[in-house]
Parts: sequence; structure tokens; C-alpha cells
Amino acid sequence: MTAPNDGSMPLIRQDVPTPARMYDYCLGGKDNFPVDRAAVLAVHKQFPEGVTEARNNRLFLYRLVRYLARDAGIRQFLDMGSGLPTQANVHQVAQQFQPDARVVYVDNDPIVLAHGRALLADDRTTTVIAADMTEPERILGDPETRKLIDFSRPVAALFLSIGHSIVDDDRLRSMFEKVWGVLPPGSHLAFSQVCGVDRATVDEGNEMTRRLGLTWRNRTVQEVVDLLRGLEPAETVEPGLVKVVDWRPDPDQPTLEHVDEPLRPYLESPPENQRSMECGILLRKP
Repeated sequence: MTAPNDGSMPLIRQDVPTPARMYDYCLGGKDNFPVDRAAVLAVHKQFPEGVTEARNNRLFLYRLVRYLARDAGIRQFLDMGSGLPTQANVHQVAQQFQPDARVVYVDNDPIVLAHGRALLADDRTTTVIAADMTEPERILGDPETRKLIDFSRPVAALFLSIGHSIVDDDRLRSMFEKVWGVLPPGSHLAFSQVCGVDRATVDEGNEMTRRLGLTWRNRTVQEVVDLLRGLEPAETVEPGLVKVVDWRPDPDQPTLEHVDEPLRPYLESPPENQRSMECGILLRKP
């Protein structure tokens, strides 16, 4: 669902859960509805590590963007499927280290667009565009994108915690390849998604999310490797494809907001045998 051309916002449905609002709930946000909270709790009955992994992914975003801005000198960011504005947003992290950093957020969830545009109404270095991230030609050619992003200079394309929202491998692979193809040397592409420890766990998770009415596909780690195989030439930034919690960990980084009371037991007593995790990787175009 994308925003109409007349600038009005599409209907924000409150009868079905959305990944963006479920993620917001796991991060301690308030931009979610009872249907989203119920879906999160249903997921956690089978996969109690879910809230921890959602939060690990947000902490990964901070370390990743900090590395890109501070260490790699990136000043331009394209955040695909950005989700709701929350803590440590990409533009806020990047501009700590590159004050002139420019960020284009892309999403097609109506509530994301409404909140993002309100937050960034007076920000001339950051914008939100309404588009389906699986239509990269439209995104790359959008006037707002072209206004802020100079594709003759390095860009960081972020695909964080979005792979599981695209069930078709070919469509996801095509999205990566088309964006990668226009990025100049020195650019980076980051990706993270929920992975299961084995095929049976992946299939169980996919059946559960199907029953909840979500468009969702967990994958194995090998399937993630296969998705990214066509991005050549590419250098893998250390430590490669790992659990996001293990990607350049920093115990002193900023913390996240507390979660709602029903989710606290899952943080206080993590499962001994974790069956799913968020995995992430950063690639560099030489």
C-alpha cells in the first residue's frame, strides 16, 4: 500500500498486524495497536527470543551506521523499509559523526509515512518517500531521492530486518542487484533478517506467521548467503554474516527504552536453547 499522488494518506488499518508496528512494540514504542501487541505475544509463545532479537537488531543499526559514518566516511544513506521513527534513527546516528549526512527513508506502511513526515517536516537533509522497496527503479528515480542522494559519491543502502517481509527469493535478489548496480565504488550494502537454526524451525516460524496473517518468511543462514551471492564485486566487512549481537559489539553504546510489562519476562529470562536469531552482514563495493 503506497500513498496516493494527491498527498493524502491511505487508511491505517487497525484490524491486522504489521511488522513495523510489531517491531515498534518490541522496542518500547507507543505507535502500535492491540492487534500488533497480540501478534507479538503470540509469536513469543513459540519463539520467546523474538523481543530480544528485535532489540538486538536496533542496537546493530546504531553500531552499523556509526561505523559507516565515523569510520567509512559515508555521508549518504538510503534506508529501505525503514519502519517507524524510534530511538537512534539513521539520520540521528549518522549526523553525530557526519553533520551534513543525508538520509532517504523508504516505506509503504501508512503509519510509518505519517509519523516520519511529521518528524522530518523541517529537516532539509532527510526525507521519507512512499514506495514499495521491491520497486527499486521507482525509488532510485524518485525526485526526492535524487534531490538528496548524489549517486556519483558513496552511498550506504540499508536493508535491515526487511528480508523476512519479502517471501519471494527472486524478488528480493533482484532488489539487491538493482540497487547494488547503481551504487558507486566505496558504497556499502547492509542486510539483516530473522533466521532459524534449521529447516524445521524455519518452516515452523513461517507457518506461525502465516496463521497470524503476516506476509513473512524466515530463512536459513545458507539461504541468506545464496541471496547475496550475485552482488559482485563485493568485499565483506568483518566480521561477515553473523548474529547481529555479535557484529562489532559495544557494551557502552546507548541503550533502548524499556518494554511494556507483558514483554519483560522474555527479556529477564531468555530461553536456554534459542531457535531463531537476527543475522546481519555489511558489504562494501570496491
